[in-house]
Amino acid sequence: MGPIIGIDLGTTNSVAAYMKDGQPVIIPNLEGDALTPSVVAFARDDHRWVGRVARAQAVANPLRTVFSVKRRMGRTCSAPASEAVISSIKRQMGSDYVVTVDGRAYTPVEISAMILEKIKADAETFLGESVERAVITVPAYFNDSQRRATKDAAAIAGLEVVRLVNEPTAAALAYGLDIEKAHTILVWDLGGGTFDVSVLELGEGVFEVKAVNGNTHLGGDDYDQRLAGMLVQRFRDDWHIDLDSDPADQRLIRQLAEDAKMKLSTQLDVRVVLPHSFGRGSRCAVTVTRDEFEKATADLTEKMAASAQCALADAGLDPADLDRIVLVGGMTRMPAVRRLVRELTGLEPYAHIDPDQVVALGAAIQAGVLAGEVRNVTLVDVTPLSLGIESLGGLFARVIERNTSVPTTKSRLFTNARDDQTAMDVHVLQGERALAADNMTLGRFQLSDITPQARGEAKVEVAFEIDANGIIHVSATDLQTATSQRIRVDSASGPSPEAVDRMLDESRQRMESDRRKREDIENAIRAENFLHAADELLGEAAQAGPSQVIARAVQAVETGVLAVRDALAAGEAKQIVTAGEALESALKKLSTEVKTARSAATRGRAA
Repeated sequence: MGPIIGIDLGTTNSVAAYMKDGQPVIIPNLEGDALTPSVVAFARDDHRWVGRVARAQAVANPLRTVFSVKRRMGRTCSAPASEAVISSIKRQMGSDYVVTVDGRAYTPVEISAMILEKIKADAETFLGESVERAVITVPAYFNDSQRRATKDAAAIAGLEVVRLVNEPTAAALAYGLDIEKAHTILVWDLGGGTFDVSVLELGEGVFEVKAVNGNTHLGGDDYDQRLAGMLVQRFRDDWHIDLDSDPADQRLIRQLAEDAKMKLSTQLDVRVVLPHSFGRGSRCAVTVTRDEFEKATADLTEKMAASAQCALADAGLDPADLDRIVLVGGMTRMPAVRRLVRELTGLEPYAHIDPDQVVALGAAIQAGVLAGEVRNVTLVDVTPLSLGIESLGGLFARVIERNTSVPTTKSRLFTNARDDQTAMDVHVLQGERALAADNMTLGRFQLSDITPQARGEAKVEVAFEIDANGIIHVSATDLQTATSQRIRVDSASGPSPEAVDRMLDESRQRMESDRRKREDIENAIRAENFLHAADELLGEAAQAGPSQVIARAVQAVETGVLAVRDALAAGEAKQIVTAGEALESALKKLSTEVKTARSAATRGRAA
């Protein structure tokens, strides 16, 4: 069989890795990047873009571009997506809506499968062999429903999930592979859509998770949204420009916000400039300082403290007991986040591995363990939420407490609530609330043919089994008659078997057509590279000083940028090539003029 690869299926970016000569190595995508944006776009001629190209054309095609779908994995409520849902996808993807594009409804499972299809295809191109198995990471606080949805997405993409691994645990594997002495570490994982904090003990090849906590709706998306709101208000106040009504403008301002956020991790301030077309002849710009951004998002940052303190308390530890703090996720580059970590633990964060890649590297190590390539490593994970059933009075009766090591099997005896009761409804729940109604329903089934007895006399054993992937099985047995019912708890939000079959069939057809369209994708990547080059060159042109020649060249480049984005949104192969070539020509012209202006300025200073 082919290799088992590790995949970090992220909210903002996804990454793949494999084991080579005993070490985990990142698998570059077709574009040559380590990170694949978790973005899917539907062009108007039935093309489908995934990754960097999809992200590049989003401003021109906001209503057909889907971001941050991971936040919706395993959620139940479905409704047609309004324009606001799709155009404001960076936040709205956390809600319980199915995305509808051109009358076709797509579930989070289907969108995630499209991302995994690209990762699989790119890995096969790089490795030169078929890839059919993977270890996929999930947030530690993903519930059973979300874990099942992730496995369903992989199945549609043609991947067998040999293990689901919690993201912080995978990061610990990446950092701790060579650690021999016992260490107690805290993994602080802040990604695009989720925050997890885990306490682990590492020693003699054993990686044991002691406690986990977190928030599945706290991440970089929330910081992007907050900064986008600041920018909308600034441009409205300073330039009388409304960027909050048109979907394309909303997508543009979110993209500018994300770019500015990343720059503020290394700069004290950043100048955000709108494209020439917004300025009616002049380029409109506003400046945001790091201090302003940190103050505006202080409440988001502070939310992480409680989760970290709770995880330590659950593990029975104090900050002084920690040997190391490991940072995971691109958002941990933010200075305010690192300050909070230092304040809470008194330790300097350890971030020697790229925080965007460390989870995928850990997943590859776990893949190596399962394939027999990595020895003397044992992974002991935990369940993040308590599991149980509804008992008399609508109470939540726990059978397995949160932070129990998995795999595990635990049972608890229950009795009849009324005289001569012959059936028991078993309402399976996950959560931490006292009342059943306040927790998440995982499934329901009925145990029938119970021996009729007086109230409180029957003995029914309810057993929960959690496998290594965190997937749950539940059984109920009448101990007097041995009558039993056993179910694998299927997520109420997951697709039906028929729907999975349909999606698998569609996937096979789509994968074949995607191979035929590889040339179109490569042309789109080339065009998107020109967009990236244009962004950098326009920044250089802004520093070159006033010049009518440069101004005309800038306008030509910006016109070319709009044409490329429109071509990508349309998905027309010839149009993409033509627009890309035109932009390339405009870039060469502007580059020449900028170099000429710099040379003239240098000679002037020398004189």
